[in-house]
Parts: sequence; C-alpha cells; structure tokens
Amino acid sequence: MSRLLPLFPLNLVVFPGEKLNLHIFEPRYRQLVHDCATENITFGIPAFLNGEVQPIGTEMRLIRIEKLYESGESDIRTEGVGVFRLGEMLRQAPGKLYAAGYVDDLPDDATEDPDVRQHIGTLVAQLYNILGLSPTLLTLPPHYRMFDVAHQLGLSNEQEYQLLTLRSEAERQELVRGHLEQILPVLSETERLKERVRLNGHFKNLTPPSF
Repeated sequence: MSRLLPLFPLNLVVFPGEKLNLHIFEPRYRQLVHDCATENITFGIPAFLNGEVQPIGTEMRLIRIEKLYESGESDIRTEGVGVFRLGEMLRQAPGKLYAAGYVDDLPDDATEDPDVRQHIGTLVAQLYNILGLSPTLLTLPPHYRMFDVAHQLGLSNEQEYQLLTLRSEAERQELVRGHLEQILPVLSETERLKERVRLNGHFKNLTPPSF
C-alpha cells in the first residue's frame, strides 16, 4: 500500500546504507528537518536528473543535527534505509512547505555471486592502480554490496541511477562488472599514451636490431 513520504529531490543518487551529510538552508527543508527531529519521520531523496524528478528514490533517516545556526540553517547527518517507487507527487505536503509523494517500498534480492564480487574487487584494484588512488576497497567488509562502492567507480549520475533501479544484487554486479571491463582498457591506453608523451624528447638508450 502506498504511503505519503516527505521528499527532498537532489541532483544526485543516494544508495541504501549510504551516509549523506547535508547543509540545510531553504525554509521548506528547514521545516522538514525540524519535523524529522521532533516526529521521528523519514524523508525521500528522488534523483533529479535531466530536468525532472525520477520515479525511483532512496528513503533517508535523520541521524542527527550536527550544527544549528542562528539563521535557522543546519548541518545534518543522514543515512539511506531503503528504496521506493514514487507515484503521485505533491508540490507541498498537507500543511507543509516541503514536497511529498505517495511511494511504494521496493523489495530487494540480496543474492549475489561471490565469484563475480571477487572479480569486481580485482578490477577495482586495477582501476585505482591506474588512477594512482589508494585501494580503499580493501578496507570494506568481505561481503560489501555494489551500493557500497558505486560512488568510487566513475559511474555517471545516469549509471548510478540505473544501478539504484535494479532489484537484485546479482544484476547490480553485472552492471558494475560491465562498466569496469569497458573503461579499464581505455584508461590503460590513456596512461600508456601519457607515458609516451612524457618520454618524448628525452635522450634514449636504444639497442638497434641485429641483421
């Protein structure tokens, strides 16, 4: 059955389990934060992409208000708790300044392929090595989900949204694996070309072929 959920559309994709820090300054969202804190309610972040609110979003809970300013603005910590499908959207919730929408909770199949996850770990390590980044993936728990690493893979907003719409971990694994297998050869070739440019003009000690 659909339920009414306050909405906070943003130009980004948030995943279940993700910690998101926000600075709140608009009066309507200041009111939303107040209601979350005093009434223990949640709110939804549907992605605002390509000029419109998308139908799939992430339900968020307020962890705490980190700082409250004299102006009424605040810094808050939130966490994603689930995924919903947005039906009818109201520009204002009844008696409120902020938007709301009738949503349905979406189930999720957590079944994964351990071999694919291990392969993805190897691909991510290669990605970080090419980019010269620290392998933060290695600090994740053994049974991390694709949602846990999605922001670290160079996905576009549209690709992240596609990942959010998938209802099984196995499908998300396939999307991530396909993305990494597509971009790694391109990045490797780019690095090879950069190295050739760096070497251009240097004195070279080359051994001529023997005839």
